[in-house]
This record gives sequence, C-alpha cells and structure tokens, in this order.
Amino acid sequence: MKNFALIGASGYIAPRHLKAIKETGNNLLAAYDPFDSVGVMDNYFPNADFFVEFERFDRHIDKLKRKSIPVDYVSICSPNYLHDSHIRFGLRNGANVICEKPLVLNPWNAQSLIDLEKETGKHINNILQLRLHPNIIALKKKVEESPKDKIFEFDLTYITSRGNWYYTSWKGDVSKSGGIATNIGIHFFDMLTWIFGETKKNVVHVHTHDRAAGYLEFTKAKVRWFLSINADTLPESAKQKNMRTYRSMNLEGQEIEFSDGFTDLHTNSYSEIIKGNGFTVKDAMPSIEIAYTIRKETPIGLKGDYHPFAKVDGGNHPFHL
Repeated sequence: MKNFALIGASGYIAPRHLKAIKETGNNLLAAYDPFDSVGVMDNYFPNADFFVEFERFDRHIDKLKRKSIPVDYVSICSPNYLHDSHIRFGLRNGANVICEKPLVLNPWNAQSLIDLEKETGKHINNILQLRLHPNIIALKKKVEESPKDKIFEFDLTYITSRGNWYYTSWKGDVSKSGGIATNIGIHFFDMLTWIFGETKKNVVHVHTHDRAAGYLEFTKAKVRWFLSINADTLPESAKQKNMRTYRSMNLEGQEIEFSDGFTDLHTNSYSEIIKGNGFTVKDAMPSIEIAYTIRKETPIGLKGDYHPFAKVDGGNHPFHL
C-alpha cells in the first residue's frame, strides 16, 4: 500500500483521483484545497487529514516525514498555473508526483522539472489518459500498420459549453489556464502527437476567448482542429438534442468513437504509474509545445486548409475585455 497526499481536493477532476487511489488499494493521508467543499472525500478517505491553508498542509507533510511516515506520491489537481510549483513541492518532500494535464504551461518549465527529477531522484507522472483508451490505442495501431509514406487526413472537433462562471474563474484567465487550446485541448494534442508523430507545422486560424481553430501537420497526418466553449458553435444536430458537448474525430471520412470508455482511465493510469509505467515529462513535452505555440501565434484568419467550424459566428461573451 502506497501513501498519497492530494492537492486540489475540491476541483472537478479530484474525485477521479480519489477513486483511483482507493481502487488501486492505496491510502490518502492528507489533502489540501483553499475551498472546503470536499465532502466527496467521505466516499473514499474519511480519515484523511484536510487543510485549507497551504502552510499548514506543508507543515503536516513535513511532520509525517519526520515521523518516518512516507508520502510516496503527491497527486496534483490544482489550477494549471500552479502545477509547476506543486510538482516541485512534491519532489522536494521526497515524493513521486502524479499531475493532471497540462503538466506546465511553458516548455522551459518542463525542462526545469526534468532537472529537478535528477536532483531528487523522484519521478513526475502526467495523466494522459487518452493514451489508455481502447479506441485510441486501436487508431494508433492502424496508423503504425499503414504504408510508410501514407499521410492521413484527420479532423478533430471538441465543443464543451461553459457558462458565465468560466470567465470569472481562473479558467477564463489566459495567464492561469493557458487559454482554450491548453485548458480543453492539451490531451487531444498529446493524443495527436502520440498517434501521428512529430509536429511539422502549426498554423492558427482563429483564437479568441471562447474558441480556437487551426491546422497541424505531423509525420503521419494533416489535422484540422476546432475547440470551443461557446454553445452557439455546436452543430445543429447537437442543439436539437439539447446536447452541451460535442466530440468528433474523423479519419478520412470515418468517425472514431471515443465518447465512452472514460470511466476507469484514471484508475488504469494509477495502476500503470505504480508499476513504473507512467507517462513522463518528456512524453508530455510535444503537446506542451503545441499549446504554447498556439497561444503565442497570431491567427491568420480563414486562409488555407481550415476547419469548417472556424466559420461559425457564435457571438462574443458580453463581459469579455
């Protein structure tokens, strides 16, 4: 049994980590979050200590270490811009780290973490659960078995509607979330590099506060992508069914179904990490670089090979400045 500490216990993704720790037969010693809406912990680890002040959490972890009660892993579910600092906290306290994506917002921060891994002898594991999805694994196998000179045509569309709260929260602040491409797109960019290989070209057509669209070329594919949090950009078929989320991955006219099968992917991720098969900082680097480039590039508008959804006029958020 491994001992865990968790940072970001009240966040959306935290229950999946709590479930994964429990289902892999491990124990949560302590958790931290500045917000105290963490009743979900009762379903998994009611005896875990909980802190709303980081300083007290830090002191508690230090006390455990001095009592020879090891924290083997620190799980990080905090806001994107805090991942870097919280990863460093885990490593410096002698723990391995399991961190949600994006691992960090900037490529140079990732390199610094690799250096810190070497200094501490501990490991950073990034949750890249799409790599464990059976249909994504099957797609990768299909690409690997294709003729060497085959270049696939691929369209990625992901719309996950968000309300006004999004813009008030840290997610609406590009300096904290990394913007749309990072916040909702990072795991897709990781999936694309994992399946199709090295990034050759990165063109941004549209990039606003509520959507982004562009074109990526990889060793084995040409990809048009569209990401949005604006419900007005949903296709008519989704609107008629009152759907708030729309996902589509199309490989040369064939739809790749991946909406189901997410339930156990965090548990599977934890199982592999504990076996020593986690995804490393180097694994995460290509997607971090893609998202960073998208954030910094000036959109060229509707020129070249752009995603059809890039033409959709979804309006602007009234409070966006």
